[in-house]
Amino acid sequence: MSKLKVAVVGCGSIARYRHLPEYAANDQVEIVAVCDIVEDRAKEMAEKYGAKAYTDYKTMLAEADADIVSVCTPNYLHAPVSIDALNVGKHVLCEKPMATSEEDALAMIEAAKNNNKKLMIAHNQRFVPSHEKARELIENGEIGKIYSFRTAFGHPGPEGWSIDGKDSWFFRKEEAFIGAMGDLGVHKTDLMRYILGEDFVEVGAFVESGAKEDSTVDDNAVCVLKSESGIIGTLAASWAYQKEDNSTVIYGEKGVIRLEDDPEYALIVHYRNGETKNFDLGKIQSNDEGGQTSTRVIENFVNSIVNDTVPPIDGEEGMKSLKVVLAALKSSETKQIVQF
Repeated sequence: MSKLKVAVVGCGSIARYRHLPEYAANDQVEIVAVCDIVEDRAKEMAEKYGAKAYTDYKTMLAEADADIVSVCTPNYLHAPVSIDALNVGKHVLCEKPMATSEEDALAMIEAAKNNNKKLMIAHNQRFVPSHEKARELIENGEIGKIYSFRTAFGHPGPEGWSIDGKDSWFFRKEEAFIGAMGDLGVHKTDLMRYILGEDFVEVGAFVESGAKEDSTVDDNAVCVLKSESGIIGTLAASWAYQKEDNSTVIYGEKGVIRLEDDPEYALIVHYRNGETKNFDLGKIQSNDEGGQTSTRVIENFVNSIVNDTVPPIDGEEGMKSLKVVLAALKSSETKQIVQF
């Protein structure tokens, strides 16, 4: 079978440390084009991966012979770039959050459907071994009925990760639309939906800013979530944690599951009868490691195209996770519990 051709829009950190290296490591694809409004960045990545450099994504879509487009732009461009790519018959892998409104998310889903192309949102937390194992344990009834959870995703902020440092688009509301809640919180809303196997229906939230100077977006959020079966829990997303925290704890009738909460074991189950089970499943991916381990996002997306299956996190899934974040913003503004 001939290789699938890939074009990447945006040559910032997420493309450099995740998308491009993971495509390059995948023998089913080849990178043919890269695009960035900063010409030097596009040229640098083009040279590194033997691709053609563009500074205008529309020109790239018109000229490059690509099957796949990865959208690695600031948040406000996710929907327009994805829709344009889908409309010219490309499969699209879009970074999270998929869009800045439900309307835009729906338009992306519609474009994928109309053009019979795959759309996947790059929520990588689902592919972490401990998270997959937790879902399996819960599905198998290992800790019985689930009552509650707490999950967090926090680190010192995108200035340490973004290619533009403190001047990054992450801190500008007109480009980012949302801060820590869109950067980290949406990962965790997606993860909890995945692990629990159900959707959230109510949210109450404080979405605050104050940890970052010269920023117009939130950087510290705490949400209370309620699922359709009545599981309640908290979700924290922050750019104010000096040490990264990506942990989740799930409380059930027969025991407690601790995920990414222990320096040695990725998953620990404390049973009600006093027994403890430790699972050594390897480390979760972290920015601290320079992104050496694969997120498995690219692999899953490429496989869905090759095997013509529904991508693990398709547009509908991405939108459900986005809706929780939009509801959290609304709750914080109105100071009321939001049902959705």
